[in-house]
Amino acid sequence: MIFFEEKEGSLIFRENGETVMVTPWGRDSLRVRARFMGDIGPENPALLEPSPTECIIQTGDWEASITNGNIKAVLRVQPWGHALQITLYNGSGKVLLREIPNGGALQKKARQFKPLPGGSFFLKASFVPEPGEKIYGMGQYQQEIMDLKGCNLELAHRNSQVSIPFYVSSIGYGFFWNNPAVGEVHFGLNTTEWTAVSTHQLDYWVTAADTPAQIQENFGAAVGKPPMMPEYGMGFWQCKLRYYCQDQVLSVAREYKRRKIPLDVLVIDYYHWPRCGDWRFHKEFFPDPKAMVKELHDMGIETMVSIWPQVDWRSENYEEMKQQGLLVKSNAGIDVQMNYLGNNVFMDATNPRTRQYVWEKCRKNYAELGIRTFWLDEAEPEFTTYDYEHYSYHAGPVAEVGNLYPREYARLFYEGQRAGGQEDIVNLIRCAWAGSQRYGALVWSGDIHSTYEDFRKQICAGIHMGICGIPWWTTDIGGFHGGVTADEDFRELLVRWFQFGTFCPVMRIHGHRQPSEAIVDSTGETRECTGADNEVWSFGPEAYEILTKFIRIRERMRDYIRGLMRKAHESGMPVMRALFYEFPGDPRCWDIKDAYMFGPSLLVAPVCHEKARSRSVYLPAGARWTHAGTGEIFQGGEEITVEAGLDTLPVFLRDGQEEYLLGQI
Repeated sequence: MIFFEEKEGSLIFRENGETVMVTPWGRDSLRVRARFMGDIGPENPALLEPSPTECIIQTGDWEASITNGNIKAVLRVQPWGHALQITLYNGSGKVLLREIPNGGALQKKARQFKPLPGGSFFLKASFVPEPGEKIYGMGQYQQEIMDLKGCNLELAHRNSQVSIPFYVSSIGYGFFWNNPAVGEVHFGLNTTEWTAVSTHQLDYWVTAADTPAQIQENFGAAVGKPPMMPEYGMGFWQCKLRYYCQDQVLSVAREYKRRKIPLDVLVIDYYHWPRCGDWRFHKEFFPDPKAMVKELHDMGIETMVSIWPQVDWRSENYEEMKQQGLLVKSNAGIDVQMNYLGNNVFMDATNPRTRQYVWEKCRKNYAELGIRTFWLDEAEPEFTTYDYEHYSYHAGPVAEVGNLYPREYARLFYEGQRAGGQEDIVNLIRCAWAGSQRYGALVWSGDIHSTYEDFRKQICAGIHMGICGIPWWTTDIGGFHGGVTADEDFRELLVRWFQFGTFCPVMRIHGHRQPSEAIVDSTGETRECTGADNEVWSFGPEAYEILTKFIRIRERMRDYIRGLMRKAHESGMPVMRALFYEFPGDPRCWDIKDAYMFGPSLLVAPVCHEKARSRSVYLPAGARWTHAGTGEIFQGGEEITVEAGLDTLPVFLRDGQEEYLLGQI
């Protein structure tokens, strides 16, 4: 029997209807694909075509191997049932990842394909965890957990949940599940199991390196890196639910200028349109949007407008889009995919014709007015019930390809803007998948609550997202739901969150502040409400002094932030980094979940517990640390307690770098 062959630089195994292919795919990386009852297909949901690499393939009767730089895969045929087990090693011979053995008489399968009606399969891939391994990444899940070992995660998007199936392991490898199907991953103590509820092919990618930074650089090369962040992404962004009319927008901008408070972007939120799917300003509330945009630009302020992918049955574009097949399709029943201020279906961002159609509307109604940056909301998309199996995209059933949607939504605008000659592109979006970063996607963490618990979860979320190749990330400063502008406890939470936001990749305040005010149009129809004030002067004089102080700190960091954004563009480096990213040799850094590095030089320790006026901070070994507020110097490798009055955020400068912040925080 001949199980193995070498073909066009790949190692191929065949047995009893299964074909497995292992291919070198970038520096120190291998791509593993498998198919049942068919040849390996051309599907490639996320990986870019790699540069050619030299690899070594060796084949024998019962064992074969393929080596690409620092990674080696050994394929062994197990005598009982001729089942294949794949083990991955680094260049030193250390085991990185092993598929499960068949267990002899147990007859387990490392790659299990269960046929489904229509020709697809339920897929489960199972691996043996290495003792003591820690796992980080996987996107954005609303939990206060750093090490994901032991976690069960849904591979699907929801409002505030972002599934990006890539992780960095503490033992020296990165793993990417190159499959956009809805599914789950279980990082168990006995097995790690990946599932896809409907798919045609197994596809995963593994890279080996000595440090998390090198692993991430390899991943960035494999799936893409962001463009250079525009200059207006470096400063402060003002937003709320919602500036409902032109006069309100301009009055806020003018007040910022009168007070001489730096402001880079002013955001016009949702339902500035007549109906979802119209993609234009409502003339009653925005009678001269071109003049509005011009005045904002004359003040040095960029205008961002919200876009929703929903199309209301009453929209002026609904019938044409339905006839042309540009909408997501419900597989049965009444075609209502989200019921919110009307019956809505979603435009199909996976359809190239839809992308062209929607961009043409947005080009005419927004870009031609001078608007250069868009807020791509509802990007999961937010199906009312998240019953993924009920819907189909142009690219396939949502159960098979659903996680592609937010990336294609970002692509719609990025490619449209590029075609129009724009180069400095950043668009705010509520979800992402692998590769979203290459389309200028700035992800924010969704409609989270205004609580300290949710605040702490965002610290973990931002770190994990950076690990997953999404360096542009932010939150609604103050949280979205539940904040009362006049409440003193909320004001303190907002101040603490604002301090954290100063040291996020993008600094943006947003939220549905209470109490809200009803808006009624001239026909008597109730429109979406406007929330209470959410500008920096809205929370009392004490908060105002602190918030404006931190806006000016952000301004002083522009050169530093610009350098971080350049590194993100060139190599995929995160802006917001886990401590272990910079200090992988310090074991304690792998367990810190409430502090992080903002670039290589600044350790940020947010005050994220109610009424706290101090906190403990671990300073990593291997560096000298200077307290940015007091100038006090500490040696690394120790945990200290620092005072943190309401106007103070504990920030430490690595080896005395970035000393312009001394005494300012």
